[in-house]
Amino acid sequence: MESSNFNPSLLRFLQSSPTPFHATQSMKSRLLEAGFLELREDDNWVIDEGGRYFVSRNDSSLIAFTTPTLDFFNTGWRMIGAHTDSPCFKLKPNAQVTRHGHHQLGVEVYGGVLLHTWLDRDLSMAGRVTFKTESGDIKSRLIDFKKAIATIPNLAIHLNRGVNTDGFAVNPQEEILPILCDATNEFELKRVIQQQLEAEHDGLNISAILDFELSMYDAQAPAIVGLHDEYICSARLDNLLSCFVGMEALIASNYERPSLLICTDHEEVGSLSTCGANGPFLEDVLRRLSPNPEHYVQAIQNSMLISADNAHALHPNYASKHDKLHAPSINQGAVIKVNNNQRYATNSETSAVYKDLAEQEGYDVQTFVVRSDMACGSTIGPITSGEIGVPTLDIGLPTFGMHSIRETAGRKDAYGLYKVLSRFTKRATLIDR
Repeated sequence: MESSNFNPSLLRFLQSSPTPFHATQSMKSRLLEAGFLELREDDNWVIDEGGRYFVSRNDSSLIAFTTPTLDFFNTGWRMIGAHTDSPCFKLKPNAQVTRHGHHQLGVEVYGGVLLHTWLDRDLSMAGRVTFKTESGDIKSRLIDFKKAIATIPNLAIHLNRGVNTDGFAVNPQEEILPILCDATNEFELKRVIQQQLEAEHDGLNISAILDFELSMYDAQAPAIVGLHDEYICSARLDNLLSCFVGMEALIASNYERPSLLICTDHEEVGSLSTCGANGPFLEDVLRRLSPNPEHYVQAIQNSMLISADNAHALHPNYASKHDKLHAPSINQGAVIKVNNNQRYATNSETSAVYKDLAEQEGYDVQTFVVRSDMACGSTIGPITSGEIGVPTLDIGLPTFGMHSIRETAGRKDAYGLYKVLSRFTKRATLIDR
């Protein structure tokens, strides 16, 4: 993909992916367009040399791979990992709430949300709905209201005089319930959900809504921002930015080496699920491709995983929050993340491979190490490395406001990472032992 098309395509992907379900659907559509074939986990797989395939689990995680050769135990895999989920508010099962003349939604905090950033925003709702048809079948479909249907108004400063001096804490049980409409209007949540399903999908013949997994999201569209268009501002940059970059790198690989993209759900809450990085999804796929136990281990040890997840850029208003020698800047290249306590899985060899790839592409590399007096976050890198034993690098694009409802990254950085990861998928030799 050319640089002129890259960011517009990225913005469209972000806009079409308000939930992990929609992100997976967006990636499926792009991969099908690029000639990949969809596999089902409950089918027998026939994998051909020169093939391109993808498989999804739970409609929210996806693995795509190319097989220019089936000699995986000699070639290994060039793996790129990311995650499809982002911190947000998810509806509770009994979400319909009426208080003091207003219909509201009861929501649960998912992941490490910066709560105050969700106040005074135009909110929409999207996700998966499971229903029973008139013929007795149970089916699921995705919905996306797209337009702003709710808001969480702030409390006026006149009623909270100390907010700017004493700090502002938000109570997630009492103070983040989105307001939908006033109570003079009739409102029944399942009826509204069914109406949205029928508006988006023809011929469903719904007899009952059985359950749903719905999330609130910021209705403001992604945008290029800055006096000189320096920044990308959007919801869910962490980590749909990496999903998009990894997917496009796989498509641009020219299918020279066996390469694999894994985008899993539930990273923001620990990754332990059937479709999370701490679950069996990746190993299930790899063992089907290398059923011989000896060949499987050989393939893993000839492989490398680049775990791509956003990194903390040096914020000019909060410079003291960084180790000054490891403070990456936006639009200055991707960031290798290092933690000797294994919160990141980078080691000297995996780092060296990436630095060599970046040098060949003419892109700079930065390094992030958290301050020694602060706790360090983590990624799917150590989880995946610990689960299957693959040598791993943790890397990310520098970002402001991570876990805010609207995050900021650099316009130049995503395309640079795409070019380096594309070269990685073609790399013949990783470490000469």
